[in-house]
Amino acid sequence: MVRESEEQSSVPASIKPELRVGFVLMNHFTLVPVAGLVDSLRFAADKSFRSQQVFCQWDWMTLNDQPIVASCGMPISPTKPLNLWAQYDYIVIAGGLLGETRNPPDWLLDALRDVHAANIPIIALCSGSFVLGKAGLLDGRRCALHFTLREEFKERFPLSTAVIDKNYVDDRGIITCPGGTAIDLAASLIRRHCGAVRAQKGLEYLLVEERNEEEATGSEGGVYQNDRVQRAIAFMRENLGSSLTIQAVASAVGTHPRQLHREFVANTQEPPANYWRKLRLDHARRLLVNTSQNITTIALACGFSDASHFILWFRKQYGETPYSFRKRRHEVERFEWTNERVGLDPEL
Repeated sequence: MVRESEEQSSVPASIKPELRVGFVLMNHFTLVPVAGLVDSLRFAADKSFRSQQVFCQWDWMTLNDQPIVASCGMPISPTKPLNLWAQYDYIVIAGGLLGETRNPPDWLLDALRDVHAANIPIIALCSGSFVLGKAGLLDGRRCALHFTLREEFKERFPLSTAVIDKNYVDDRGIITCPGGTAIDLAASLIRRHCGAVRAQKGLEYLLVEERNEEEATGSEGGVYQNDRVQRAIAFMRENLGSSLTIQAVASAVGTHPRQLHREFVANTQEPPANYWRKLRLDHARRLLVNTSQNITTIALACGFSDASHFILWFRKQYGETPYSFRKRRHEVERFEWTNERVGLDPEL
């Protein structure tokens, strides 16, 4: 019989996950959204069903490194000491009963501000949005809330826009989820980092019908207050493979490049050219995950003039070359294939 801990340790250290999530559990956190998010990660984490943390990894942390109790009474112990800088792709603040999230400690608020300044996305589950609101991270942003929390949230954080009809909202690196199962959110993260096949696997085995991402998040309406910026981003998404200039984007939305630049910086904190490049690189990363197209083909399909230009910007954005990124994924696939050939019983 192979124990789970032995299976986990059998993953070679050279195999790096595509998605790492650090859960910070507040005392009396709501169990269901946390369970939905982590179980989706579990199904996507390996090729079979042995719950090996290969493609995805996650840690449980608490504010004082001590066991806590979920709002339903279930006790849970942390698996790692609190460390928000352990190379996580996302930090999750899991809230629940408002008594624990209305007045979080100042050191946590400072730490979350630093995490956001370092461009590490933060996810707030349930009343975790109150923690981010207290840190000032929801000012000028939309926030997905449970309808029972809307009035108090609006009173406490009037600079944020409360949304009660979406499963989650992703607004410039701050992701809020009002509760529920959080499976739509999990599928979006997995699709982005691990590919569509992994995301679909989790949805199928959790018996959840795949939803249109725009329907789940309301992203068809955009997350920015400036209508012209929203329309410019839509134009950029429709032209990821083109060689159009910012002049063309500005003309398409009825303004000139200098005005578009000012509005983009005011709404997104970066120039339109940078924003468009990040959209192209994100699309390229999905193509590297989900297709076998060569690097040059992907570069041209994402609007880069040549492979060298693409490789340069990919390395700046993700810290490795497209080739290295794809090679790591192949190493994971070989590891999974070898495990299948060994014939480990997924029920053991």
